[in-house]
Amino acid sequence: MEARGERFLRQSRRDGRKYPQLVLDKALDREEQTELLLTLTALDGGSPPRSGIVQIHILILDINDNAPEFTQSLYEVQILENSPINSVIVTVSASDLDTGNLGTVSYAFFHASEEIRKTFQLNPITGDIQLVKYLNYEVLNTYEVDIEAKDGGGLSGKTTVIVQVVDVNDNPPELTLSSITSPIPENSPETVVAVFSVSDLDSGDNGRIMCFIENNLPFMLKPSVENFYTLVTERPLDRESQAEYNITITVTDLGTPRLKTQHNLTVTVSDVNDNAPAFSQSSYTLRVRENNSPALHIGSVSATDRDAGANAQVTYSLLLPPHDPHLPLASLVSINADNGQLFALRALDYEALQAFEFGVRAADRGSPALSSQALVRVLVVDDNDNAPFVLYPLQNGSAPCTELVPRAAEAGYLVTKVVAVDGDSGQNAWLSYQLLKATEPGLFGVWAHNGEVRTARLLSERDAVKHRLLVLVKDNGEPPLSASVTLHVLLVDGFSQPYLPLPDVAAAEARADPLTVYLVIALASVSSLFLVSVLVFVAVRLCRRSRAASGGGCAVPEGPFAGHLVDVSGTGTLSHSYQYEVCLRGGSGTGEFKFLKPIIPNFQGHSPGPAVEENPNFRNDFGFSIR
Repeated sequence: MEARGERFLRQSRRDGRKYPQLVLDKALDREEQTELLLTLTALDGGSPPRSGIVQIHILILDINDNAPEFTQSLYEVQILENSPINSVIVTVSASDLDTGNLGTVSYAFFHASEEIRKTFQLNPITGDIQLVKYLNYEVLNTYEVDIEAKDGGGLSGKTTVIVQVVDVNDNPPELTLSSITSPIPENSPETVVAVFSVSDLDSGDNGRIMCFIENNLPFMLKPSVENFYTLVTERPLDRESQAEYNITITVTDLGTPRLKTQHNLTVTVSDVNDNAPAFSQSSYTLRVRENNSPALHIGSVSATDRDAGANAQVTYSLLLPPHDPHLPLASLVSINADNGQLFALRALDYEALQAFEFGVRAADRGSPALSSQALVRVLVVDDNDNAPFVLYPLQNGSAPCTELVPRAAEAGYLVTKVVAVDGDSGQNAWLSYQLLKATEPGLFGVWAHNGEVRTARLLSERDAVKHRLLVLVKDNGEPPLSASVTLHVLLVDGFSQPYLPLPDVAAAEARADPLTVYLVIALASVSSLFLVSVLVFVAVRLCRRSRAASGGGCAVPEGPFAGHLVDVSGTGTLSHSYQYEVCLRGGSGTGEFKFLKPIIPNFQGHSPGPAVEENPNFRNDFGFSIR
C-alpha cells in the first residue's frame, strides 16, 4: 500500500532476502498533517496467495519553517486625546504554525522613535499597546508604530499600527491684543480703541470662534482680516456722563462643551472743555449789617464745572455796572478769585445806601475759556445808630417857644405836639413818647404813639401860670436810643389878655434845671445836624402853606405800627386830625400872638377844645404849621 506523499521501495539483501523501504515522494508539512498511519501488506507467490499486514504510524516532527504572521497587516485606531494613562488603545496579534518554542511569539517595537517609546508601551506577550503619556492633538495628532512578532526559532513577522488622536475641546480660545488707544478724547467721532486677534488650537467646531462684547456699551466689534477684530466707538463719548469704561471682550468656541475666554479692557475718556461753570444759584441775596468792619466776609458764591483738570478750575471776578459816581461799587466789595468769597471793603451806611447789586463771572481755565454769570444783590441791614431827632419844638439854644393854654380848656385839650424823626428804618424808627418830668405832675399827659401833649384834667385857679414839661422820645431799637425836648406851657385866662413872658425868669429856671443844661450841650454837639433840620423844616413849611392855600396838603403815609409806637419814616408823626399855627417867641415883649382854631374831627378818645377867635391885636412873628 502506498501512502500519499510516500512510497515503499523493495530492496534486496545479499543473502536474497527482500525488505521494503519507505521513501518520501515530497516534503512533509507538519502544519498540514502532523502524523501518518500506513498499513503495509506483504503477499507471497502461492496460490492462493498468503499475506501479512503491519501498521506503520509515522509522526512528523516540526521544524521552524513558519514565520509568525499578524492577523492584520495594518492596524488603524482612533483615540481621544484626553484618554487616561495606562489605557489599552489596541492589541496586536500574531500566530506561528510551528509548535513548541518554534511557535512561541513575542512582540516588540520595530525601529520605534523615542517619542513613540515615551508615549506607548507594548506588552511582549499579549501584544497590548498601552498609553503611558497624555496625548495632545495640538502637538501630534498621528502616530505610526511598527510592531515585530518573533518566534523562538528566530523567524519574525511585522505589522504597522496607525494611531489617530481624536481632538477634544480642551483648549479655550486665545485673544492676542495688538494695540489699544486710551484715553480717548470725548466728543470724538468713530475711533479705533483696540485691535486684537483670536485663535483656538482645537479643530473643527472646537476651533470655530465667536467674539462679542456687552450690548449696553457705546462700542462695537468689527471683523477685519481673518481672526482679527477692531474695537471702535459707536458714538461720541461724554466724559461728564462716564469717564471710564470697563469693556469685557468674550471669545467662545463652538465645541462641546463650549469654552470661552474673556479679556478686560479699561478705556478712559479724556476731557474736552465743553462745559461752562454753573453757579449753584442764578442769583444770590446777601445781607450785611451797617457799620460793619472793613474787609468783612459777607458771603460767597459758588460755581462748579463738570469738566476735569484745568478745564474745571474756576476763577471768579466782579462784573461791575457802568461807573456811577453816586455808587462806587469798586470801592464797596471785592471777591476772592479762587473761592468766590465776597468782602465788604468799607463800612456801609444804611441811611446812605440800602441795597446794591452787581454781577459775578465764573470762568474756567480751559482753552478756549468758558464762563457764566450770576447776579448778587446786597441788602444793607439797618442798625440802630441814629437817635430820634426832634423837629418841633426846636431845641436850638434860642429862647424857647411857649405854648398857651386857656384856663377854660377841658380835659384832653391839645396843647401841642412833639414832632420827631429817626434816620433808621423798621422797628429802629418806631418812636414812643413819654413825659419824664413836669412842674405839676398829673396836669399834662403825652400820648405815647403820636407825641400829642394834652391836658389830663380841667384847669383850676390854683394851678400855676407857668409849667415846664420834659418829654422823652425813644425808638424801639436794640439798644434803644432817645432824645428829650423841653416844653414851656403858659396858662392864660383868655387869648385877648396880653401876655409878656419874662425871659430872665425862664432862663433862670432853665439854668436851675441840670437836665436843661445837658440838653443844651447835646444840641450844641449836633449843631450841624440842626442846620440841616432847619432847612428841611422851612421847606416843609413852605410846602404845606402853599398846599393849604390851594386846598391840599402834604400827604402822610400810614402803616401798621405797635400800639405805643409811631412810624416816622414818612413826613413826620403828626396826626391828620389837626391843623394849627402857634408860636410865642420869648423876649418879644411887644410882640403880637395869633392862634388859629384847631380843626378837630370826631374820633373816639379825643375831646375837642374850645374855639378861640383870632385876636387882631396880636401878630404872628414865627408860625409853624402842622397837619
